[in-house]
Amino acid sequence: MQQAPERYVGKAVRRREDPRFLTGRGVFLDDRNLPGQLHAHFVRASQAHARILGVDVEPALAVPGVVRVLTAADLGGQVRPIPWVRRPPEPGAELPGQSAPPAPLPPLKLLTDDVVRWAGEPIAVVLAESAAAAADGAEAVEVAYDPLPAVCLVEEAVAEGAPALHEGFPDNCPFRTRYKGGTPEAAFEAAPHRLRRRLVNHRVAPFVMEPRGVLASYDPHQETLDIWISTQRPHHSRLMYGQVLGLPEHKIRVSAGDVGGAFGAKEPMYPDEAVVAFASKAVGRPVKWVEDRTEHFLATTHGRDQVADLEVAFDDDGVITAMRGRVFGNMGAYLYPNSYGTISGRTGPLLPQSYRMGSIDVEVVGVFTNTTPTGPYRGAGRPEATYYTERLIDEVAAELGLDPAEVRRRNYVPVEAMPWRTPTGLEYDSGDYAKALDLALAEIGYQTVRELQRTGAGDGRLIGVGIGSYVEIGGVTPSALAPLEGSPGLWESAHVKVHPSGKVAISLGTCGHGQGHETTFAQIAADALGLPYDDIAIIYGDTETSPFGFGTFGSRSAAVGGTAILMACRKVIEKARRRMAYLLEADEEDVEQVPGGFQIKGMPSTRISFAELAAKALMLTKPLPDGEDPGLDAIAYFDPPNYTFSSGTHACVVEVDRETGKIEITDFVAVDDCGTVINPLVAEGQVHGGVAQGIAQALYERIVYAPDGQPMTASLMDYAVPNARQMPAIRTASVSSPTPVNPIGVKGIGESGAIGSTPAVVNAVMDALRQVGVEHLDMPLTPERVWAAITSAGSSGPVGPVG
Repeated sequence: MQQAPERYVGKAVRRREDPRFLTGRGVFLDDRNLPGQLHAHFVRASQAHARILGVDVEPALAVPGVVRVLTAADLGGQVRPIPWVRRPPEPGAELPGQSAPPAPLPPLKLLTDDVVRWAGEPIAVVLAESAAAAADGAEAVEVAYDPLPAVCLVEEAVAEGAPALHEGFPDNCPFRTRYKGGTPEAAFEAAPHRLRRRLVNHRVAPFVMEPRGVLASYDPHQETLDIWISTQRPHHSRLMYGQVLGLPEHKIRVSAGDVGGAFGAKEPMYPDEAVVAFASKAVGRPVKWVEDRTEHFLATTHGRDQVADLEVAFDDDGVITAMRGRVFGNMGAYLYPNSYGTISGRTGPLLPQSYRMGSIDVEVVGVFTNTTPTGPYRGAGRPEATYYTERLIDEVAAELGLDPAEVRRRNYVPVEAMPWRTPTGLEYDSGDYAKALDLALAEIGYQTVRELQRTGAGDGRLIGVGIGSYVEIGGVTPSALAPLEGSPGLWESAHVKVHPSGKVAISLGTCGHGQGHETTFAQIAADALGLPYDDIAIIYGDTETSPFGFGTFGSRSAAVGGTAILMACRKVIEKARRRMAYLLEADEEDVEQVPGGFQIKGMPSTRISFAELAAKALMLTKPLPDGEDPGLDAIAYFDPPNYTFSSGTHACVVEVDRETGKIEITDFVAVDDCGTVINPLVAEGQVHGGVAQGIAQALYERIVYAPDGQPMTASLMDYAVPNARQMPAIRTASVSSPTPVNPIGVKGIGESGAIGSTPAVVNAVMDALRQVGVEHLDMPLTPERVWAAITSAGSSGPVGPVG
């Protein structure tokens, strides 16, 4: 009797990537060097808004080791602006709910030569024999400015008389998108209660272990360009390089290698990354640039930075019937290739969250300011939408004197209503929101905490408990829905190569940067092929060795890339069954897959191992039938019919010292639903990392600008990235609602931790502070801010029990 094969999907397999990372054998961008390479260092704007009167590069050329200095004049006519991946409609065009810009969008130039619009915008690049000489040369370049008025905050940028950043945009608004569904006017008219709040989701930096970097080498004889870049999207980077530099794609090779974190910030093409490739072509030598930490704060896209003015209508039971208002998104000085989709494709559509809210009328508005451009950051618009709605849910509960957990339960979309169409047009695939809430409350000991809150901690500390339920879009972006995002459809492909030994190499277009792809993808393939996990190799990150794909972002790798692998493996199995039938002169329907091989049904003596069949499929002894090719290789593509929608509830308990404002998280549990869990160990690690970033935004991290646009948090001396000691013990649990969108049933998990955690923490703190009369605070909830609020409230006793 055949032994059942070991199943890998659902098993906590240790990550196969980790040994090389933990022993220092990973190969990251800065580990790569080429003979004869030059080092690049950028001259960046020291003013947030100013006309450039002149750029003097002669002092830099006198610095020993400096070879050349490139300015915008050297690029003139030889490069094109960086194209947009997601963009608003063209002027004069209209899409449902979207207003076309009043003028063509300002192009994203590689180097600026007329007006600088944020402190950090690249003006020139110095090429030298060493990194130190390049830095010295950049310091020697003299730039003369004529300062202009600057504006950094969205509400100031849209105010009457604010300085305009770009011609044709007098109100500094490059796009407006309106989400209207149901009957919002009637719902507000009929509602016995309304509640309106201004909510700020402040700017943060996507702090990564490995900053951005590029090593480019142009061969003038072959007219080829080799690029090593720390990126989430190798194939897309190649496409961008080709368009910007005017080179055909088959002449460009892009390789990512190991990538030390990205969080969305390594998704777009940046001006400096394109300049490095141009510089190699211009000087005929390899050019290397690695961003330093200050550059990372100045030049890499920031995340979040939205201000919402939202109102909800609700009844006496706390059931919300409608939402209306406006969300302003700070886009920074320019729209980067994918900035538009963060707020218009994610924040706006997801405002209904996990609730049955039937009507909505919300406008999201992009705003130019004299700040570093913003872009995707772990969650990319989803954490913002969740934060607004979850804060409003708690405010509704407080307004009515109801338990916030019960208000959520009354508003959830019931599991039997799935699939659920939201008033913003999304169709949720599956989810059991009440089950996740119940599990989170049980894990946190909700009623016990509430009782302790009523009786007091005994030492005067304020106890609070907070909940953050969420729904997030994943598996982006189905071709059928792409036009609504101003985006192309983002399918994925996988190529399964079967060697004569029966070992398998699978290459695909997604590109891991810490998620454990080499492990989880091999688990999917091992189960589909009936092979040992160690017989599967996963290859990605190089345009020369992997099929075209769109990369890793938007919680799409497992849902889209993993499904492409499964489909390709199924093609291999079908091909193997046909080959087995041909060899044994049997009917294909009689051939069955068994552990490690194939046999005729009911005839174990006919068993041929997968390795034997792989060899026979390549080493032919007779001609193949028409239409059949040698070998068992297969390629497959997957374009999902819909997004996937992960969900969950995070719960947090805090203690607040009323004398100092210090917040201690005493308990935190994350309950997440990502459908089928491929690897619980990897999933838990993803949640832990996301929760840490969500807590960091709630309590610590914040990018700050002075009124003149000068960054005040451009180093780790000023920007508070929390360390391990400042993180609580994070507990995880899960529920499972497999998606019907793909055959694996998998949804995303990489961004979930950063989505549910922030509102859970803020709601917990506000739950504690409400006892002393503090109704609302904006993040980050620093001790200073909390202490000032407690002092201002002027009360030391509880206002009353919650719920």
